[in-house]
Amino acid sequence: MTIDLTAEAIARLSPGELLSALRRVAPGDPALEDLDIDVLARGIDPKELGRDEFADLLGALADLADGGAALDLSRMDAGNFARIVSRASKDQIDAVTGRAGLRERVLDEVFRRMEVHFRADRAGATRAVVRFRLTGGFGEGGHDVYEAVVEDAKCTITKGAAREPRATVTLGPVDFLKLATGNASAPVLFMTGKLKVKGDLGFAAGFMSLFDVPGA
Repeated sequence: MTIDLTAEAIARLSPGELLSALRRVAPGDPALEDLDIDVLARGIDPKELGRDEFADLLGALADLADGGAALDLSRMDAGNFARIVSRASKDQIDAVTGRAGLRERVLDEVFRRMEVHFRADRAGATRAVVRFRLTGGFGEGGHDVYEAVVEDAKCTITKGAAREPRATVTLGPVDFLKLATGNASAPVLFMTGKLKVKGDLGFAAGFMSLFDVPGA
């Protein structure tokens, strides 16, 4: 049976039907040859998917991308990515970040985008390291650790603890994804105890202003 994944067909599918179609198609299927990841993204509404269905859908995209299909998250427009995150519930994001492999793929992509959206004109001569510790992970002590190194008018993201940080920020993956996509405020997260800072609190509070954070 031929699976129709043209823009017109996707517009008629519910998110659940889209998930079903992605599960049935193979990475080399001709139906995927002209499929634009952003056309597909516009058919994704987490509010119409169950807790595990949202994770299943992202997992299906990851499997197809690993098989050679042009459906990697890195190809998705920042606005579409932010919209999907904004409409996903805490339980849905928990389901995504609770899956080894899928958690790493999503977090790696968000941090990669931080490099892309860094505003050198706002950083000036700033030289600093901000360490992010994301709870509920599979790394040492149950944390996934990333470092944002700002120097020489650019931002480089590395995994693991390697440099002396000016500030260490600890928060859950749900709140981090909301923060990185413009769907949460660092000061509010801090005031509500969802974000903890060790080191230079003032610098950490304004750190996200060094990036063009996409809006949903």
